[in-house]
Amino acid sequence: MGKGFFISKTLTIAGVIVGAGAVATIIALSVVYSQEKAKNQEVKPTNGGTSPPTTTQVTPWDPWDHYRLPDSLSPVSYNITLWPRLEASRSTGLYIFTGRSAVVFECKKPTDLILIHSNKLNLTLINGHHARLTGLDGATPPNIKDSWLQPVTQFLVIQLDGRLQAGNRYELYSDFTGELADDLGGFYRSEYFVGEIKKVVATTQMQPTHARKAFPCFDEPAMKAVFHMTLLHPHGTVALANGMNVVDGQDVTQTSFQATPIMSTYLLAFVVSEFDFIRSPEGEKIRIWARKQAIEEGQGDYALEKTGPILEFFEKYYTTDYPLNKSDQIALPDFSAGAMENWGLITYRETALLFNNASSSNADKEWIATVISHELAHMWFGNLVTMRWWNDLWLNEGFATYVSYLGANSAEPTWNYTDLIVMKEVYKVMSVDALASSHPLSTKEQDIMQPAQISELFDSITYSKGAAILRMLSEFLTEPVFARGLSTYLNTFKYGNTVYQDLWNHLQTAANLAPDLELPASIEVIMNRWILQMGFPLVSIDTTNGHITQNHFLLDPESVVDRPSEFHALYLIDDASSLYSDTHPPLKMIGSDWVLANTKVSGFFRVNYDTANWERLLTQLSTNHEVTFNHSLHTKLALRTTLYLQKEREYMPWEMADRNLGYFFLMFDRSEVYGPMRAYLRKQVMPLFNHFQAITANWTKIPDNHLDQYTQVRAISLACSSGVPVCEALMTSWFQAWMKTPEKNPIHPNLRQTVYCGALAAGGVEEWNFAWKMYKEAPIASEAEKLMYGLTCTREPWLIQRYLTYCLDPEKIRKQDATFTMVYIAGNVVGQSLVWDFVRANWNYIYNDYGSGSFSFGRLIEGITRRFSSEFELKQLQQFIKENSDQGLGSASQAVEQALERTKANIKWVAENKADVFQWFTDNSKLI
Repeated sequence: MGKGFFISKTLTIAGVIVGAGAVATIIALSVVYSQEKAKNQEVKPTNGGTSPPTTTQVTPWDPWDHYRLPDSLSPVSYNITLWPRLEASRSTGLYIFTGRSAVVFECKKPTDLILIHSNKLNLTLINGHHARLTGLDGATPPNIKDSWLQPVTQFLVIQLDGRLQAGNRYELYSDFTGELADDLGGFYRSEYFVGEIKKVVATTQMQPTHARKAFPCFDEPAMKAVFHMTLLHPHGTVALANGMNVVDGQDVTQTSFQATPIMSTYLLAFVVSEFDFIRSPEGEKIRIWARKQAIEEGQGDYALEKTGPILEFFEKYYTTDYPLNKSDQIALPDFSAGAMENWGLITYRETALLFNNASSSNADKEWIATVISHELAHMWFGNLVTMRWWNDLWLNEGFATYVSYLGANSAEPTWNYTDLIVMKEVYKVMSVDALASSHPLSTKEQDIMQPAQISELFDSITYSKGAAILRMLSEFLTEPVFARGLSTYLNTFKYGNTVYQDLWNHLQTAANLAPDLELPASIEVIMNRWILQMGFPLVSIDTTNGHITQNHFLLDPESVVDRPSEFHALYLIDDASSLYSDTHPPLKMIGSDWVLANTKVSGFFRVNYDTANWERLLTQLSTNHEVTFNHSLHTKLALRTTLYLQKEREYMPWEMADRNLGYFFLMFDRSEVYGPMRAYLRKQVMPLFNHFQAITANWTKIPDNHLDQYTQVRAISLACSSGVPVCEALMTSWFQAWMKTPEKNPIHPNLRQTVYCGALAAGGVEEWNFAWKMYKEAPIASEAEKLMYGLTCTREPWLIQRYLTYCLDPEKIRKQDATFTMVYIAGNVVGQSLVWDFVRANWNYIYNDYGSGSFSFGRLIEGITRRFSSEFELKQLQQFIKENSDQGLGSASQAVEQALERTKANIKWVAENKADVFQWFTDNSKLI
């Protein structure tokens, strides 16, 4: 039998959360709602969703007013030459690039219209028109009648006086100039300093819709073509692109590149810089590029060490060779995402590729291994085989997120890294997917048209829920069957485009060939319930009668879901009987044994039990805490699961407790509940703090085990934040020692972010100014990031206000870091209202000057509003939406909708639970 989501009864469980070795204390945001009330009511399924609420849309009359390309033309190849100027124009002060492009395309249907994407390019007129059209292989082209740019839909429109003929090939040539701006999208400019000398890098970020800012192109994933690139650049610089470089030229260096495989425009990349590189032994063609100082200091060594083994892992996993003849990876000073899987030239933030043994932490190393693994996974899944349209982005990114844990685990087998997917992906995304304003993983193509709508898809649902659902599928198919289906899928569709049903078909074929695998329904029937409707189920188990039911789990059970679903929010949990009903076969009970379900959290659902079984579980927890919960329960009952934490020494339980108790702190750190709540946490964490003080010889050593190192950091962080006096004194003394000898930081890299935050919270302007100076002088980005976070922890409002003004000054805070800095400030109870006022006052500037390519509006709104829990804050949020209704909220539209729902739910929950929570913490914070 194949694995499924089966209810399991266990008398003793050791390390059941994928080998973590201890209980995971789960009190998710959604868990804090009163489930006792809900379970006594009749279970009525709530509609999930496959489509958004019905709205009236005006169908554009002219083809150029649509956002999608027509199917009349298909690109074959591009020949592109670009010349970025790495010095600003003396007359305008602008950095620019010039270029020329010739795209060969085939006519699929007769047409007298050419639509090709072009955005923010100044096209040189040729004979009075924006481009020149020629016929190939004897084809006679019609004359151009008219041409113009359509800014809203980002098209170059070319009307012809006759029709292009189906089956013929033509070439469209254009000359153009563009700005090499610092907006982190398309062909853009990144800067850094070597001493007092500013260095400029010309680099790219094409995903999702920015290739059209670099050259006119058919900028959709299914419009694959071959690219021939040439870059002109100053002597002393090096040029890179997807293919291997061939250097020529006199006045300027001319570098041409091997033609790419047939691929999508969003995977194109090119860079001009003064960077240096290290490489693998001859034949493997792996190169790590970065600033010369970073390469000289060995900051690329770890990435080089792990890239080869991870590539080998995926070649075996996919049973398909790496498709290219080289793999360049480059660390950029300015980059909007974590990394980008450009085929053959992967671009990274410096924090995601560079590692320094003297100043980088084990968390930095883990992040680098994970991001490299994620991007290399895309070389096959996403690049070799590509989604047809962005509505299936979840399959591309969800898959890479899931297998990134497998690849990183193969490179660092002692980390037990696959265990952490539950905490980092599954539990994290459930708090979002429990909102009525969540969205399905997959939607209809026609629902995702505009660039802002595409950008909104790059969210936690796409990445984390996508990973959780595919992990669940792999679990019940078994990993060997899953991998076999992937292999045939990749080989069948290589260099092509697919929809998600194509993958289901190949996995189904692999499942049919597995003799011991029995499924209750086809993979498509099973999985459609998980990807075509939003949300996830709450499985309720009543051990008094064995009844099992399910219903759509919502943060606020009374919220209205307005996305219709043919499945009525029912999911396949156990066997075929659950496909069309919310009931399951009764569970057979034995005596007074306790029951625990979904122990590996392989199923994407939460579980609730009757009160008697909860009491048995709590008794078991108090006597033997080697047991794992993945459940939903009443607030007081949930808090009781934390009572045992005084006995806990493992990472996973403490990390989950910290994350989920964090919700209580967000709701109550401005109220009278905060005092006893903080006292309770201090009482619970003291044994853990004392334990690590003892085993590290009074903090002079670092534990050997990877997860123990994390637990040490968590012990110090919680002890200091909860007011353990010796902890605050410890952090302050470490920081003061560093201030006395700035050239030698005595704080271990693992502890730096925590220590910086604690010391700056306890200190004043002197400490803040010192940290700011060290931030600006940091030799590696990961150290700068720790200081950037620590600076947000000050309790001085005027320093926070100063820091906020820095956020919109790229000379002080890089544009790539502005969002993170403001969100970090919002995490500080002193800074939360200040950053909210600041963002509202500067929204027009942020929206227009930073742009969607460099600023994650969704992340900003979510981070600032997560503490909102009052009617006053709700009205402020509603007023913010009203004031910006004319220009819109861009890619933050969905995040604002979710913020409204979350705020209303927070208000309701605080009103219902504040008195009980205050009393519980008061009663349990007393020292015995």
